[in-house]
Amino acid sequence: MIPGTFDYHRPSTVADAIKLLAELGEEARPLAGGHSLIPMMKLRMASPEHLVDLHAITTLKGICRDGANVVIGAMTTQHEMLQSSEIASDLPIFIETARLIADPQVRYCGTIGGNVANGDPGNDLPALMLVLGATYRLEGPSGSRDIPARDFYQGAYFTALEPGEILTSVSIPAQPSGHGYAYEKLKRKVGDYATAAAAVVLTMDGGRVAHCSIGLTNLADTPLLAEEAAASLVGGSLDDASIARAADLARAIMAPAADARGPVEYKIHVGGIMVARAIQRAAARAA
Repeated sequence: MIPGTFDYHRPSTVADAIKLLAELGEEARPLAGGHSLIPMMKLRMASPEHLVDLHAITTLKGICRDGANVVIGAMTTQHEMLQSSEIASDLPIFIETARLIADPQVRYCGTIGGNVANGDPGNDLPALMLVLGATYRLEGPSGSRDIPARDFYQGAYFTALEPGEILTSVSIPAQPSGHGYAYEKLKRKVGDYATAAAAVVLTMDGGRVAHCSIGLTNLADTPLLAEEAAASLVGGSLDDASIARAADLARAIMAPAADARGPVEYKIHVGGIMVARAIQRAAARAA
């Protein structure tokens, strides 16, 4: 289908974008990569009267190290993240996850800001943000504020963004040398959303798990942090029994919706399998 009519705006600064969004009100939507918004407009599931294109705002692009954190501008594309030496050295799970987002054509345009700010439970990066302890910088008419990713997601397509606010950057603690990581994603075909996916980051000390974090994608109406499952592994050595218990604890918080990718029972079953596989691969990588 063809989207409805709309007015197009292309501000050159964050301040101009915020001013436009405040003036235009609820009928305006910011445009990042467009891979979520444009399809919804074509299906008439979204019909904004104004699009505020963020591509001309150069300050929203780039990756840099700021002390112990890696800061990524919201308009940085997934392709640019794949090419970044900072991401490769400090956040290698990003490389693994980004390669599983849709296909190269999408990754050339899709942005980190659009992926994490849209509130789509099927997007891959939000669960990763929970696992990595990311913080989002939000800027709007009332100024700027930082909010942990863990407090950002409220429901499918509902987030902590206030009217007129945009997400301008993501700050993520650089991971310690020798940590283990994995992102396991089950999907029907290349380019599809996950039927179920799991992100795991952990560290080992003397053969035992010192720290673990587990995130779940497309297994509820928001990304999930499987805290009890991760806590069950800390302090112990990884074996088949402990991994199976963690997978079961993760299954206990899953609440997926039935759709063309499968019924609820199937999604919960394979969700646990993704968790177990991610734990195993993360442990194999941990020094």
